[in-house]
Amino acid sequence: MKKLKGIGVSPGVAIGPAYILLTGRIKITRRILRPEEVSREINRFHRALDETIRDLEEVKKHIPAEMSQPLSIIDAHILMLKDPSLIRETERYIRESFMNAEWALRKVLSRYQQIFLSLGDFYLRERIHDLEHLIDKVILTLQGQNNQTTLKEPAVIVAHDLSPADTARLRPDTTQAFVTEVGSRTSHTAIVARSLGIPAVVAVKDVTETVNPGDLLIVDGLSGEVIINPTQEVIEEFLDRRLECQERKAFLSKFAKEPAITLDGRRVAIRANIELLDEIPLALEFGAEGVGLYRTEYLYVTRRDLPGEEELYRTYRQVVEGLSPELVTFRTLDIGGDKFAQELDLPEEINPALGLRAIRLCLKNPALFRTQLRAILRASLFGRVRIMFPMISGLGELHLAKEILAEVAEELRREGVELKELPSLGVMIEVPSAVAIADLLAREVDFFSIGTNDLIQYALAIDRGNEEVAHLYEPLHPGILRLIKQSVEAGHREGIEVAMCGEMAGELFCVPLLIGFGLDELSMNPQTIPAVKNLVRKLSFEECQALVEEALNLPTPEEVRALLLDWFEKKDLTLF
Repeated sequence: MKKLKGIGVSPGVAIGPAYILLTGRIKITRRILRPEEVSREINRFHRALDETIRDLEEVKKHIPAEMSQPLSIIDAHILMLKDPSLIRETERYIRESFMNAEWALRKVLSRYQQIFLSLGDFYLRERIHDLEHLIDKVILTLQGQNNQTTLKEPAVIVAHDLSPADTARLRPDTTQAFVTEVGSRTSHTAIVARSLGIPAVVAVKDVTETVNPGDLLIVDGLSGEVIINPTQEVIEEFLDRRLECQERKAFLSKFAKEPAITLDGRRVAIRANIELLDEIPLALEFGAEGVGLYRTEYLYVTRRDLPGEEELYRTYRQVVEGLSPELVTFRTLDIGGDKFAQELDLPEEINPALGLRAIRLCLKNPALFRTQLRAILRASLFGRVRIMFPMISGLGELHLAKEILAEVAEELRREGVELKELPSLGVMIEVPSAVAIADLLAREVDFFSIGTNDLIQYALAIDRGNEEVAHLYEPLHPGILRLIKQSVEAGHREGIEVAMCGEMAGELFCVPLLIGFGLDELSMNPQTIPAVKNLVRKLSFEECQALVEEALNLPTPEEVRALLLDWFEKKDLTLF
């Protein structure tokens, strides 16, 4: 028996034989075209593109209509393949560099990879994997290959990676689970797996080399455990766990839309973090009370040019109407200047994470900022909207951003847009200096939202994308806990609400502390909402406050963690 550990991305326990699916980077060679071959190669590229799109349309036919999430993801992929800029760039490489279509597609992908991987937003960086899968599908079609998998007998698929479309093809009656070497909780492959109810574990290092075809596997999609050739005793243990998991999931779903109110009557708003229109149905299904963070970067990073006001407005209006009557919080553009260096005539930066990004980029390029604000304000006429400025580090930035917002609102009124009042305005608390002046910022805005992802990185001087120091990324660091406490207290003293929209908000282990700090809202990945709501309903605000006081007196993260483990055990609370 051997145990492996990965990231559980789709809950459920499966036991079955391993089916090894050999996937990986497709090998291609560069071929120099003769001038008379160029036109024929462009036509070949278009035929492969059309065939790939038809294949995706075929995938949609086998997805039940009620599964809106996978259907929306496949629709988004079809749109990506139809993107005029992707098609134009590929044609340009073929025409101007006399290269074959496969090589041209890889060149286009390389440029997109540089853009996405430079983004400050972890979730948006992951979207490049979708494009990688799609371009690989087109290349396979160009090569006359087919990488579809059909299982004749129930099995656990083991692969390097699976695309969202490949995952959507999987049949729950034969695919007991899947395990991959790469991936994350927020990938579209993970989202599709959850929609289909297929247990899945990703990021299991070298699993395709460790597992042999036919090995008996146990896959726990909640804990991320993968056990190879378990003993009979272990099998029985996991059969019990599978039954418990199914019962628990049914219970959480049943009460997902109930409010999160503590035992002593404190209500906490539980909202969703999303970035795409197609995530709205799932967020509402999981009980989200609106959106605490709508990432607006996606329309910018999927193209070479800047989106116009009308395109932004149409999308934002769809978001607002799709969530109505619930609230949606638009975070203004949070992206680095390196994405638009050529478009905006900006110099190259040595350290983009600490450079011209987020509110700094918008203030340096008011036209970019004004276009987005106009679109948000116009969309706000169709539902409940809040606006949130990211990476505010001082009052000067906030004052200037508010001035531009007021000017844009007045401009729209003169044009006949009936803006009776401006949406509520907030700032993200994610820079240590913002915590230090939180009392001053609170007098200027309607709410705070603590972005723990960046706050932890900036406060602890840690790049969590750097494997050498990622282990030091610690939400329970006493310094981080004190920064959160200071931010909440400063906001409440001035009578404004304080939310949290970083990953920490959805960590069940941290929830008692967050309730004890007095946070008014927690915003997280939609799939986490039912479990968080369920836990909040079992907590006492008064007891959580006492827990916070105890935790703040501890000198190390390890001692805070031990305190929480002991607290959960004494309260007999599950971390499901």
